[in-house]
Amino acid sequence: MSGQNEMLSKAEDIADKVTRSSKHVLPHLARFCLVSTFFEDGVRMWVQWSEQREYMDISWGCGWFLATLFVVINLVGQLGAVAMVLTRFKVDIACGILFFVVILQTIAYSILWDLQFLFRNLALIGALLLVLAESRVEGKSLFAGVPSLGENKPKMYLQLAGRILLVFMFLTLLRFEMSAMQIIQNLVGSLLMVLVTVGYKTKLSALVLVTWLNILNFYFNAWWTIPAYKPMRDFLKYDFSRPCL
Repeated sequence: MSGQNEMLSKAEDIADKVTRSSKHVLPHLARFCLVSTFFEDGVRMWVQWSEQREYMDISWGCGWFLATLFVVINLVGQLGAVAMVLTRFKVDIACGILFFVVILQTIAYSILWDLQFLFRNLALIGALLLVLAESRVEGKSLFAGVPSLGENKPKMYLQLAGRILLVFMFLTLLRFEMSAMQIIQNLVGSLLMVLVTVGYKTKLSALVLVTWLNILNFYFNAWWTIPAYKPMRDFLKYDFSRPCL
């Protein structure tokens, strides 16, 4: 037991050194990761302007003007709000805009009836709560969404709610296959997610979880290996940005 505690203590020290040595980069990187989904979706609205407009027109029969307005709102709203978050300008307003975009897309794409996409949108709301909480107090946490001693209660509640909602994102990554490798992936990922959610040795747990999810993400969602003309490329690119949360 003492040997395990010693190893765990050393691992914590390493995680602490990593976070402290990159403390000037991590807050910016963490904020970008939390809003990366909105950035990717905003860019997709620009690149696939015609396709998105036609899809909305066909799905809802709303006409050219309303379909175009939907694409413009998503494009400007998401990219503009992401820029506001990254530059620390009116972060609360930026989060409000992104909340609106999430609700708008949930209705427009009928996500309420698709459990997997609904979970992902709940995770996006969790990410926005973490961004909002991180903006409340400067310099008290190296990781966005990782609580520290002495923080005010509203911020801690936002962080807790955000971490709980992010669990829904992890649920969409689970694959229920009866293979030894898949079972190990699910167990390791679930354990790390629980540790981060309850706040147990958060820096170490978060660092290991981020490393684990990125390895799986690059393996399962390698969109760059798919030809540009195949629809699967867009689906994988969409999924690739989600684990960044």
